[in-house]
Amino acid sequence: MSFTIIAILVALLVLATLVPLSQRTTWLVRDLDFPRLQIAAVALALLVAQLSLLDLGDFETGILVFVTAACLAYQAWWIIPYTRVYPNEVKAAVSGDPDERLCILTANVLAPNHNAEGLLALIRKHQPDIFVTLESDAWWQRHLDTLEGEYRYTMKCPLDNLYGMHVYSKLPLEDTAIQFLVEDDIPSMHAMLVLESGRKVRMHFLHPAPPSPTEHAESTERDAELLVVARSVADLDTPVVVAGDLNDVAWSTTTRLFRKISGLLDPRIGRGMFNTFHAGIPIFRWPLDHLFHSKHFTLAHIQRLPAFGSDHFPMLVELAYDRRHGATQEGLEADAEDEALADEKIAAEPVRVDDVHEPQA
Repeated sequence: MSFTIIAILVALLVLATLVPLSQRTTWLVRDLDFPRLQIAAVALALLVAQLSLLDLGDFETGILVFVTAACLAYQAWWIIPYTRVYPNEVKAAVSGDPDERLCILTANVLAPNHNAEGLLALIRKHQPDIFVTLESDAWWQRHLDTLEGEYRYTMKCPLDNLYGMHVYSKLPLEDTAIQFLVEDDIPSMHAMLVLESGRKVRMHFLHPAPPSPTEHAESTERDAELLVVARSVADLDTPVVVAGDLNDVAWSTTTRLFRKISGLLDPRIGRGMFNTFHAGIPIFRWPLDHLFHSKHFTLAHIQRLPAFGSDHFPMLVELAYDRRHGATQEGLEADAEDEALADEKIAAEPVRVDDVHEPQA
């Protein structure tokens, strides 16, 4: 491999590293924000090639090595929190009271995928307290309804536009609402869930549209929806869970801003990426399906479940209410610049924090 070829590859690496620094969250920025692990792997391979094949005493080689190492370090900074070498953000559960636990399964079913029995088998096996499906249409609803005998409490919004959503729960759901906060064809679901102990948990299920060259050039709709929900749950005394396919990776600027504004925790930090998309392409997988929760909870279990024909893997998360131990958990904190950025993103769309349904305890 010649010096010229390596230099060109380094230039492309620098470009892939710098583009996501843009303040405009466009589809191109998003697409290069996703593969940070893959870009880091390319940077590492380039670094090894430089050290093996080039004259290390040459000044130009030294510049290439330095730039490549800097790109590798920068990419690693974003993804290392989602590895086991990083401290856990959410403590492991110590509470043994089953009535204070909440097990949630989330699954983007991929509407054209008709392997309903594959998902139903996972639900029967793991017996979550509540499960939410995304991209579920009327066909999926007919099959999911076969579980209504056990999952009596439901919220249903079958759509044919890849944004249908369904919630099925063994536990009571109170003060429910299906809303179209930003776009009139993209729903979100909001409810107060009652644990076996009688404790109430505020639930929000989201699936905002991503920026893309064919739909939205920028992510203003998605960002505004996430941030009005974040503002609506910030500093609540009530336990909170927000879950869904956010069409964004866990380490993105937007997702981090959501965590800062909401004050919610990410149970994956220090445990793994739990990449859920794309189920069919192993080398291109990213964590797109999320569950965030308030400090009221610690983590009993987290698992990526087997594929069932969708392009997303389902996720299973079990939380344990433990306010005393959870209170010392620390997540990301918003500063004045973050608050101003959130205000700007919300103002870009005709939606306000007061529009978000606030289930009452």
